[in-house]
Amino acid sequence: EWFFTEHDLAEKSAVYCREATRLSAAAAELAMDRAGWQAAEVDYIIYVNTTGLATPSIDARLINVLGLRPEIRRTPIWGLGCAGGAAGLSHAHHYALAHPEARILVVTTELCGLTFLPHDASKANLVATALFGDGSAAAAVSGDQVAGSGLTVLDTRSRFFPDSLDVMGWTVLQEGLQVVFAKRIPQIVEETAAADLGGFLAMHDLKIADMEAFLLHPGGTKVLEAYQTALALEPAQLDLPRSVLRDYGNMSSATVLYVLERYLEQREPGRGGFGMVSALGPGFCSESLLVGL
Repeated sequence: EWFFTEHDLAEKSAVYCREATRLSAAAAELAMDRAGWQAAEVDYIIYVNTTGLATPSIDARLINVLGLRPEIRRTPIWGLGCAGGAAGLSHAHHYALAHPEARILVVTTELCGLTFLPHDASKANLVATALFGDGSAAAAVSGDQVAGSGLTVLDTRSRFFPDSLDVMGWTVLQEGLQVVFAKRIPQIVEETAAADLGGFLAMHDLKIADMEAFLLHPGGTKVLEAYQTALALEPAQLDLPRSVLRDYGNMSSATVLYVLERYLEQREPGRGGFGMVSALGPGFCSESLLVGL
């Protein structure tokens, strides 16, 4: 019923601020509990989103809600869309390299439903409404001096595609955020993924065929099909991201963390090997991580 009434950007931002704080706190508490961390032990919080506006940003509100210590470092990341979750993990990794004793929370909450414009009959709006969902997730990332049992980030890579500002993003209107969603996104993936990810792996004397797990952001069915074609994968190799898309939809930056969680739930202890985490977002850009399984 809420969507049958007009709401402007100010109203939607207020809803985002309230609900994102609540959902983010729950996700962060779950991540800390699984990692065995106390709130006072967290050194750095990174908050990622693209679907709502708040200043002070949600990370500042989480410091109060979670009881994080006043000396904590914080960084809000806004505007990377679906690439934001992977970018947040990358930022956490590089901080952990410099501070091996650090405990870092990466939190992302996206309320994609708030961007629905009921009077926008454009194909992009209709596709986005069908594809995107709401989601909140958090990851506990630590340096080498902190015990952990998750995946190991070995390296990260960012890739910017010049002259592609029109591929994905928002048009800011008085009534909210109007999606920009080019239909050529799968084509871009099919034409660039092999060189992008293959080049990244070559820096470590690895190939696509050496990857045991493809923990890709499931931007949509056609995007996954484009990855499958570009990387010469079997359909089963993308079953995990495909299952997250089926169960939750595309939750923008939070989605890749859902993929990682599902992998950890299914992982064979002590399996070893390498995996690839990758996501695409506005810019147009990709954010990728090579991980040890």
